[in-house]
Amino acid sequence: MLRVTAETPTASRLRLAVHDWAGHDAGQHVDVRLTAPDGYTAQRSYSIASPPQAPHLDLVVERLEDGEVSGYMTEELRSGDLLELRGPIGGYFVWPATAAGPVQLIAGGSGVVPFLSMLGQHRATRSEIQVRLLYSARSEADLIGTGELAGPGISTTLTLTRAVPPGWEGLRRRVDVTMLAEHTLAPERSPLVFVCGPTSFVETVAAGLLSLGHDQSRIKTERFGATGGP
Repeated sequence: MLRVTAETPTASRLRLAVHDWAGHDAGQHVDVRLTAPDGYTAQRSYSIASPPQAPHLDLVVERLEDGEVSGYMTEELRSGDLLELRGPIGGYFVWPATAAGPVQLIAGGSGVVPFLSMLGQHRATRSEIQVRLLYSARSEADLIGTGELAGPGISTTLTLTRAVPPGWEGLRRRVDVTMLAEHTLAPERSPLVFVCGPTSFVETVAAGLLSLGHDQSRIKTERFGATGGP
């Protein structure tokens, strides 16, 4: 463990130095296993936030109410502590740097984390592929990776669903079909679409994309259990 920093009031970024790391693809995840002194183990999966080109491995862990693993990782871990990792894992929800054509990313809450890796890769490789990101969060304070959402060829639209601060210039509602039609790449352009977030969010977005005419084979989804939703 290199360091732990606060990402939002409820999420922390863990920067790890992993020995013999063979590298990863943008969009992959790792399994983290914790073992207590009495032998009890708990394991959770976390998306990789850092791009493949980074010399370190970043994870963003959101603290869940009564979460035995997330609570430990966001409140107890210290620099120098050791973690047991397995990975990288996943070959479906990845964006190879060599892929052609425009890319649409749609994130709900901490579902933006694998997209941080993809956007970082886009910048690191100086890709000329057009990328658009639609990112929904509860409040401005809940936005993850705010300094990593921009770059040449990257267009980002933010929407807040609960607390909206004075002077907010982004959108102010949950993602719906109208928002998808107005703020994502049109199906006629045949974008590769990645959707990540709570299960209900992903299902709503995927259904909306299909109703707009997107090719189902061009939509990749990754979901996690509901925790209140963005």
